[in-house]
Amino acid sequence: MVLGLPGNGSRHTGRVTELFEYWADQGRGWVGNPHAWRVVALPVGSPHLPVLASEQARWALWVDADPEAFRRAYRVLKQVAERGGPQRLVLVHPPSVGRQGLLSNLRHAAASYLGIELLVLAR
Repeated sequence: MVLGLPGNGSRHTGRVTELFEYWADQGRGWVGNPHAWRVVALPVGSPHLPVLASEQARWALWVDADPEAFRRAYRVLKQVAERGGPQRLVLVHPPSVGRQGLLSNLRHAAASYLGIELLVLAR
């Protein structure tokens, strides 16, 4: 389940699959076959979020690389916290986004203010 994608069509979920392909090409064995993953985009406003949070074990938050990325991602996380969503998510993002800066700031803010743990798999 991926939150924060700008849409739910295959064009958007394909971005996550492309990231899995990149990670697999970089030798990240845990990815396995990138095309074996079933990527499902879920709008944070979905009425099914609380139920899915209790049923689905794997959650991710898409974070883009543009200047508004922090604000958008934090807004999604705030809604996740308010609506009883998952408390642990993997950050998925373009390869150009490094661990320092945007991702570390987002991770700190999510933990400190929302009680959400974000796992960063940046290079």
